[in-house]
Amino acid sequence: MTTSTTSEPPAAAPLLDLHALVVAVRRRRRLWCSAALLGLLIGMAVAVLLPPPPTATTKVLVVHQEDQPNDTGTLIRTDVALLGTTRIAGKALQALKSPDKPEDFMLDYRGTGLTNNLLQIDVTGKSDAEAVARAKALADTFVADHVRRMREAADAEAKALLDQRDRMRDELTQVNDSIGDRSPESDPETSASLESLFARRALLNSRIADFDQRAADARTGTPKVVAGTQIVDSPRAVQHSLPKTAATNAVIGLVLGLFLGLALAAVGTVVADRPVLRREIAANLGASVVAELRSRPRGPAGLWQRRRTRAARDRLTATLARTVRRSAEPVSLLELGCARSTSAIALNVARALAAEEQVVVIDGLPGRELANSPKKPGDPAVVSGEDAAAVPHQTCKIGVGSVAPGTAWTDLQYLGTRTVLVVRAGHGSAAWLHTVARQLADQRIPVIGVVLIDPDPRDRTDGTLWDGPHTAPRGRHERPAWQHETDQPRTERPSMSAARVPYSDQEAR
Repeated sequence: MTTSTTSEPPAAAPLLDLHALVVAVRRRRRLWCSAALLGLLIGMAVAVLLPPPPTATTKVLVVHQEDQPNDTGTLIRTDVALLGTTRIAGKALQALKSPDKPEDFMLDYRGTGLTNNLLQIDVTGKSDAEAVARAKALADTFVADHVRRMREAADAEAKALLDQRDRMRDELTQVNDSIGDRSPESDPETSASLESLFARRALLNSRIADFDQRAADARTGTPKVVAGTQIVDSPRAVQHSLPKTAATNAVIGLVLGLFLGLALAAVGTVVADRPVLRREIAANLGASVVAELRSRPRGPAGLWQRRRTRAARDRLTATLARTVRRSAEPVSLLELGCARSTSAIALNVARALAAEEQVVVIDGLPGRELANSPKKPGDPAVVSGEDAAAVPHQTCKIGVGSVAPGTAWTDLQYLGTRTVLVVRAGHGSAAWLHTVARQLADQRIPVIGVVLIDPDPRDRTDGTLWDGPHTAPRGRHERPAWQHETDQPRTERPSMSAARVPYSDQEAR
C-alpha cells in the first residue's frame, strides 16, 4: 500500500504580531517608565514654577423673557458670547477707571454657562483684590447691559403693538363716521351695508382691546427680568492649594508621559523590527535556540536569582564543552550584541576543557572584552587573531568573534569551521539576522545552535526548527562540495545537540 503525503503551504505571517509587539514594548520598559517619570516631574515643576495667577469668581442669575422649560442652553450660550465682547469689556474698564484695552482685558476672563440661567464669570488679576474688583465690575456691567437690552426689546414690542392699535382706532373712527352718515329709514340694500359696518366695528373694537392687552403684557414682563437678573454669588478670590495642584499636575503628567512612552516604544519596535521571541530569532537565523541565559541580575531584587543564574551558566558551560569535545573541527562562538557575555562563556568552556587537554582561546573580537576579562591562575592562554596561525594543530582551539555590522566575514573561518551564535534578544534587526545567516552559509560555516542572552522571561514560544537544518535561503549545514574539494576529507564524529539551558526552574530539554 502506498501513501501519499501532501505538504501544506506555510501560513502567511501576520502583518503585525501583537504577541511580539507586547513583548518588545515590555522589554523597553526603561523607556516608557522614564517617560512617565519625566512627565510626573514636569507636572510638579509646572505647578511650582508656574503657579496660577490670582483669580476671582462670581455667579450671575440671568432671566430671559423667552425662557422655556425645554431650552437646550441656547440663551445662556448667547449670554456667554455677549460677555466676551468689547462693549462689555469696555464698560467694565470704564467702571474700574482702567487704561487697559478691552481686547487685552477680554483675555483675562471667561464665562461659563452652568445651567440655562446661571452664568459663572472667572477673572484673573495681578492680585486677589484686583481680581475681585474686576469680577464685580464685569458682573455689574453684564447685568446692566442685559436689563437694558430686555427693556429695549419690551419697549420696542409694546410700541409696535400700540402702533397697530392706533391704526385700528383710525379705521374704527372711519367706520363710526360711515355708520353716522347712514339713515335708519333706508332701503334694504342700505340696511345690509349698515349691518356689515356694525360687524366691522365690533371686530375692530375686539382687536384694539387685544393689542392693548398684549402691549401691557410686554411691559409687565420687563420687571420680572429686571428683578430676576442679579448676582447670586458675590465675587470672591479663589484659593489655590500648591500641594493639590502639584499632585493633580503630577498625575496628569504621569499619565501623558506613560502614554507617550508606550506609543514611542511601540512605534520604535515596529520600525526597528528587532525580533525578541525565540521562534522569530530561530526563523531568521535558520538555526535552533539550544540554550538561554539571562543577564546577570542587578540590585537587591536580583540577589535571590543569582544562584539560579549561576547554575544555568554551569549547565551551559557543560553543554558547550561536550559539543567542542565531540567535534573534530574547531568551534567558534560568534556574538551579536553581547561581547562580554560571550567572552565569559568562552573562558568558562576553555577552563572546563583545560583539565583534559591544552586549550587556546583565539580572540577575534573587535574590542577588548576578552583581553580585559578577569583571569584566574591556570586559565587557558588567550591569543589574538593574528597569532592564531602559530597555534599547534593538535591544540584545542575556541574562537571568539563577532557578527556585528562591519565584520570581516572571510576571517571567521580562522576562528572555527563550526560556530555557536550568541545573540542578545532584541539587539539585531530581522534584516541583519538574515544577513548573518546568509554570510555564514556562503562561508560554509554551519551553525550548531543559538545561545539566547537576556530572553524575555514570559516567552513561551518554541525556538526549535523542525523542517531541517537550514541556515539561510542560500546554503545548508551540509558541506559535501567543500569536503570533496580537499584531497583527504575530514572525518567528523557526530556531535551531540546541545541541551536547552533554562534560566529558571524549567527542566532542560
